[in-house]
Amino acid sequence: MDIAIISGKGGTGKTMLAVAIATFLGEQGTPVCLMDCDVEEPNANIFLKAPVLSQEIARVPLPSVNQELCTGCGACERICRFNAIPVIKGSPLVLPELCHGCGGCSLICPEGAITETMREIGTIEEGDKGTIHYVGGRLNVGEAMSPPLIREVKRQYYRSGTRIIDGPPGASCPAVTAADRAHFAVLAAEPTPFGLNDFIIASEMLRALDVPFGAVINRDGTGGPELDEYCVGRGIEIIARIPYSWDIASAYSKGEIAEYLMASHRETIEKITEAALHGALRRI
Repeated sequence: MDIAIISGKGGTGKTMLAVAIATFLGEQGTPVCLMDCDVEEPNANIFLKAPVLSQEIARVPLPSVNQELCTGCGACERICRFNAIPVIKGSPLVLPELCHGCGGCSLICPEGAITETMREIGTIEEGDKGTIHYVGGRLNVGEAMSPPLIREVKRQYYRSGTRIIDGPPGASCPAVTAADRAHFAVLAAEPTPFGLNDFIIASEMLRALDVPFGAVINRDGTGGPELDEYCVGRGIEIIARIPYSWDIASAYSKGEIAEYLMASHRETIEKITEAALHGALRRI
């Protein structure tokens, strides 16, 4: 089952929770995969410290048009939801930066004028630490879109019973791709005005995706009651609270956050993990 760790904004403790949950499950001897899908800024393995055993180049299909066969019918332009292959004066123009590599244009072309080449978009690395398998993507510098690489990361590993998906922050296409089809999501939040605003947007994204979720309030005590009031009013379960703590910030800055949480906030991490597992099982 897939458990996505999501946040409306950066810096709310999303990766901290993802690594802590994976570490807790790993200590129980449970086969678990930690997937770093925040491919523009991957940092999960800084905290997990799994030795990287393999690295491969990730590629996506890119259409190539044979102008001699093309009749300019416009079927490729009509099927593309991302405007990546506009037909200009009867000739298709491929825009690589917009192409999601779905292959629809090559399938629908009545003349067989479109074939696919492979374009490099980033790398995927894998490693192991005990019973935790680590998979992480890293988008190439200058690459415009991360969803194709996020999908490639999510395709990599299905042998574990539980996959913890560390998604990118926000509610745009990358976050949607990471959370899509998850059995449960843990929505990390902070009780600040900006945190509440982005929490609302992310929670609506998860509702639109039909992904059940619960909230974990990080840096609890630094803001007012508005986040709690919103959760109560919308029926959102607050799974747990992690207090504002200089010690937590210090451990995070040293890359030792998983070890610190296991030692000082183990019951909280256990509570979050059990809530996520039970939520996912209800969905399955």
